[in-house]
Formats: sequence, C-alpha cells, structure tokens
Amino acid sequence: MARRVVLTPFPTDPQLTTPDALGAAIRAARTASGLTLEEAALAVNVAKQTLGDLEAGKPSVGLGIALRVAKALGVSLFIAPAGDAGAIVQRIREARE
Repeated sequence: MARRVVLTPFPTDPQLTTPDALGAAIRAARTASGLTLEEAALAVNVAKQTLGDLEAGKPSVGLGIALRVAKALGVSLFIAPAGDAGAIVQRIREARE
C-alpha cells in the first residue's frame, strides 16, 4: 500500500538560523514533490534515518549531507554578511508578496 504524503508548508521566515528551520524547509520541499521519506532518501542517496534526522532538525547531520539534500530537493541556501541580513530578508519577503 502506498503511503500518502502530507503537504508541509514552506517556512515563512527566509533567514536560516537553526537546524530546525533547515529541516522544515527540506520537509516542505520533499512533501511538495510528493515524495515519501523513503523515496526521497533513495533519490538523494542517503539513509532514510539520516533524512528523517535532517527534517527533524537534529544538528548531528553533517553539513555536506545537508547541503547535498537541500540542493537535490530544490531548497536554495544563500550566504551574506550579518549586517546585510535585515535588508535581504525584507527583499525576499517583498518578492514573495
């Protein structure tokens, strides 16, 4: 029996400050694609447990794996000097409106 994928909304705050925020974005991208945890893990070549840990915001998942999974599932990450963060967040919010 096929499992039903429950759509998870993408986080509204564009600033990534915690492992939980990254996990929420990755879960939202996976569910928007209609993939189960097992299907997505197979597609990006990571263990189901690792993907589950990443989505749960566990900080023990390696950075390289997190970046690879984010890219594969269509989650874009950006870096900027901390002093520019406020202006960048504002521009992203305006672009979403």
